[in-house]
Amino acid sequence: MLNFLTYFRLAAHKIDLVKGNSLSMKSKFSRTSLFRILAVTTCLINLSTNSLAATCLRGVNIAGAEFGDELGAYGEAYIYPSDETLEWAAGEGMTAIRLPFKWERLQPSLFGSFDSRELGFLRDVVAKSNSLGLTVILDPHNYAQYRGTRIGNGPVSAAAFADFWRRLAPHFSGNSEVVYLLMNEPANLTAATWFPAAQAGIHAIRDTGANNLIMVPGTIWTGASHWFDEQDGGSNADLFERIEDPLENMVFEVHQYMDKDYSGTNSTCPRSEDAIEALQNMATWLKTHDFRGFVGEFGGTTSPDCLAGLAEMTAYLNSDSETWIGWSAWAAGEWWGDYELSLQPIEGMNTPQMKVLAPYISASPNQCG
Repeated sequence: MLNFLTYFRLAAHKIDLVKGNSLSMKSKFSRTSLFRILAVTTCLINLSTNSLAATCLRGVNIAGAEFGDELGAYGEAYIYPSDETLEWAAGEGMTAIRLPFKWERLQPSLFGSFDSRELGFLRDVVAKSNSLGLTVILDPHNYAQYRGTRIGNGPVSAAAFADFWRRLAPHFSGNSEVVYLLMNEPANLTAATWFPAAQAGIHAIRDTGANNLIMVPGTIWTGASHWFDEQDGGSNADLFERIEDPLENMVFEVHQYMDKDYSGTNSTCPRSEDAIEALQNMATWLKTHDFRGFVGEFGGTTSPDCLAGLAEMTAYLNSDSETWIGWSAWAAGEWWGDYELSLQPIEGMNTPQMKVLAPYISASPNQCG
């Protein structure tokens, strides 16, 4: 990671080039990058608080705030995690939760102000989670769309997406226990369309001065098994090796289920070995390009092959903590009912899946990096 002095040296070098009107076309940094360098140097003093060497992020998704139609009423169509569920997560030794919510509820109009009540719900969950020692991964759970329109179409532009993050980032800026996941599972758009939106989101966050860890997903539901799939304009692997974060405080966020089509919608997990191989291939790519990763979703039913797969996958992720900074299993939440993948305790008792995951939550190594 570039340190504070390095950025000043880079900035000074660029100033000299601009003054001399001889900016090299081969330089990694453009004139725009120069001003970003100057803008972020002040927050680099505090960058160490968000170091990737932080405690491993291990936990669960806690669903509910992304449920229902965006116009549905709170407590009827959707719900944020209760204190009881957050206390359960902390009591199990988890260090993180991934918190899905809807972009449209927080920002009812593109380029518009946030809904104060919805922002209040988000703030309350973050505050409670942090008080329990839980890092919160903020997850706009929208599949790269806004009110049904995909990013890159009509008014749902990369600029609109960047505006969302420009407004959200300052609310938790500098809080090392809040992570910014750009978007949940971009789908039905190409990596060539998603990449500039993701890059715009990163720059929007950094332009506010926020130094929080950023998580960047790919397309095709950000599946590790699809990272190298050919797409018009290039694969995730082709394009995202060029992603830039001025603070170099970002990781890639991928999902990997173990059922027959990697969707997480089937009752058995016959492809656990293939799923782990996909993560290993992804890890090779990450190491090659000096990146790191986080597995934001994986899970399974109580089928014996799913339970065995959960143990194998978490054991693998824990064993390669230099590459993977952690994981969050899918999914807890009070409203799941009889959902087969639910991790929510039933009458105070952990599910079979949670009993499998529990030893890996607290297993060594306790530090990533």
